[in-house]
Amino acid sequence: MAVFEIEGGHKLKGEIIPQGAKNEALQVICAVLLTSDEVIIENIPEIRDVLKLIELLQNLGVTVNRIERGKFSFKSNNVDLAFLDSPEFKKQGAALRGSIMIVGPLLSRFGKGYIPSPGGDKIGRRRLDTHFEGFINLGAKFEYLADQNFYQVQSEKLQGCYMHLDEASVTGTANILMAAVLANGETTIYNAACEPYLQQLCTMLNHMGAKIEGIGSNKLIIQGVTSLNGCTHRCLPDMIEIGSFIGMAAITQSEITLKNCRVDMLGIIPKMFERLGIKLEIRGDDIHIPENEHYEIDSFIDGSILTISDQIWPGFTPDLISIALVTATQARGTVLIHQKMFESRLFFVDNLIDMGAQIILCDPHRATVIGLDRRTKLKGITMSSPDIRAGVALLIAAMSAKGKSTIKNIEQIDRGYERIEERLNALGAVIKRIN
Repeated sequence: MAVFEIEGGHKLKGEIIPQGAKNEALQVICAVLLTSDEVIIENIPEIRDVLKLIELLQNLGVTVNRIERGKFSFKSNNVDLAFLDSPEFKKQGAALRGSIMIVGPLLSRFGKGYIPSPGGDKIGRRRLDTHFEGFINLGAKFEYLADQNFYQVQSEKLQGCYMHLDEASVTGTANILMAAVLANGETTIYNAACEPYLQQLCTMLNHMGAKIEGIGSNKLIIQGVTSLNGCTHRCLPDMIEIGSFIGMAAITQSEITLKNCRVDMLGIIPKMFERLGIKLEIRGDDIHIPENEHYEIDSFIDGSILTISDQIWPGFTPDLISIALVTATQARGTVLIHQKMFESRLFFVDNLIDMGAQIILCDPHRATVIGLDRRTKLKGITMSSPDIRAGVALLIAAMSAKGKSTIKNIEQIDRGYERIEERLNALGAVIKRIN
């Protein structure tokens, strides 16, 4: 097991290019199963979760070629459905939550889709009902094999319909959308997720010959087609990494320029960090964060304490709640962090409290952060990364801390951030990976 050793207190300086979007890559890679033609995807982050999904597709019979770093070609003209019944598939599928999104394409194109209960971050309950209710609405027969913790859906031919999702699940919307593009007739998905990654998937599918309307809204209308073609698609920059770097620059008093950010697809993310008092400049498609000696948390108009909470898009993404929280520990002022979607995501704050942060964990969903305004530095400790985003939040805290910190279980960080220590060390950080 690898660990990070971080020497805190170093200011960073320079330019960094955000990696490709992990959450988008997981969706669009699954979409290659919808066609026998070649699909080329660019700006894929070569991180653990994405590479595991690519390996799973290869075992399914998809021909994969790595053209260059971040650029892959896929050809699904010889899919081996027998692999779905193998012990190896059950093992691989259970190790990766993103594997759930192969079900919609397989069901739509081949008439059946299987998946073991998938893994992922241990951040709370993440149910799959939305996915399978959507498939049932399209006419699929659903079966859950409780003794094997295994899900199966089958259909000779899906039939378009109207459905209202019980929650605006991003992966659920993506999965149902990929099933609907080859269904007979028209499908309307209301209360659909509309995140930028979902918009990208819709755009890619339309380039492949699908007919999807309402992109960017919570109502998608899909006219089913008989087949899809290949295409070339480029993933967005990862907005979670962009937000992570904004918070990192502020808490470490660094001057950083984030290049090629696709600012038009970031929603309220820059504004939310500005409400934490962070000065930043939008320069075309770049974001420049000057050295913030102090940053003061905003308050509501009536003077009450600012609340930052996660919401479905276009609200603030839950994946940046951990970053906002750790950034606030060295701000001037107080903020209430409200993590609505996952009941276990705030438990990492015990580590920040051990480092000297002033945080009151009100309940599993809410924490009040009283900023230290740099009067007292956090101190280095030994800790463990519980999930991807909390792991990077702890890394950010360690980079700003006095002394040396050790972070264990960094495989969690590797699941979401590509060569993170190499890229940050190039800006002046001191992070060692020790195996």
